[in-house]
Amino acid sequence: MNYRQSLTTFIICQVLCCWLATATAQPLTSRTTTANSYLERGNAWFAKSDYEHAEADFALAIASDSGSAGAYYNRAITRFRVGKLAEALADFDHTIKLDPRRVEAYLNRSNVRYKLGDLDGTLSDLNQALELNPRLAAVWANRGVMRNLKGDDRGALADFDHAFKLGLRSAELYNQRGEARFHLKDYDGALSDQTQALKLKPDFAEAFSDRGAARQIRGDLAGALADYTQAIALNPRLGDAWFNRGAYWKTKGDWQRAEADFTQAIGLHSHLTEAYALRGLVRLRQNRADAAQSDFQQCLKLAPKLRPALEQLIADTKQ
Repeated sequence: MNYRQSLTTFIICQVLCCWLATATAQPLTSRTTTANSYLERGNAWFAKSDYEHAEADFALAIASDSGSAGAYYNRAITRFRVGKLAEALADFDHTIKLDPRRVEAYLNRSNVRYKLGDLDGTLSDLNQALELNPRLAAVWANRGVMRNLKGDDRGALADFDHAFKLGLRSAELYNQRGEARFHLKDYDGALSDQTQALKLKPDFAEAFSDRGAARQIRGDLAGALADYTQAIALNPRLGDAWFNRGAYWKTKGDWQRAEADFTQAIGLHSHLTEAYALRGLVRLRQNRADAAQSDFQQCLKLAPKLRPALEQLIADTKQ
């Protein structure tokens, strides 16, 4: 069964810029004067982290001037802060309708869409932000993350490289580029990036787990085991590290340790289809056919398309 290594992915920089719009410098009417007053008072509440009063004042600004993109934008930021994702999305939509060149609205709407699981929408907003301002290094990095999540590893690598060219440096960016290189089978490049990530952030559990995968595939089994174990020590809730170490124990024929690590991975991430498949195989190796069959059934329930590959692996294991 071919599967992508379970490497951790996350947004490099939550570009939730709390840049709040201030009162506009347009010719004032009674309506805009009132809206601006509410806008400024809402900003003051926001600065004090009093989001309830801030949201109320931004709503009053909108009621006073329904054409105020800044008021919609500020309310969207406030709503995002308190977890009102659907309402924040609606406000960002309204902001962009009124001011389609407001780059920060696309950036922040991309964060809302990401939180809502809309990867296509997130990618679309990042594309639009880069059209408006191609010098935003963190946005290139974020688009690389989205491309990686969608399986476009070459596109992700190009975006990460662009972010580096614009001067962005972070442990997360190195590790993300390492992931893209890993998927493209550039294991030396992946190892180099993940090592650099750990120089910048020595307690970066995900980078240890990911570097372990690169080390294992290059044949450095002792180094891989050390990295997986360090990742688990730093973050015992990192399911990928348990999964990767389980795969390591499987290659060594240590069925009990492999089963224990796969069980830990499943307990943390019950959707890991590969973990069910591999735990089933190591249980089969231990002559525990019923337990193995239960794992295989759960794997196929989550990913029915894996049936031919899984059946071949089962047959190979029984030989």
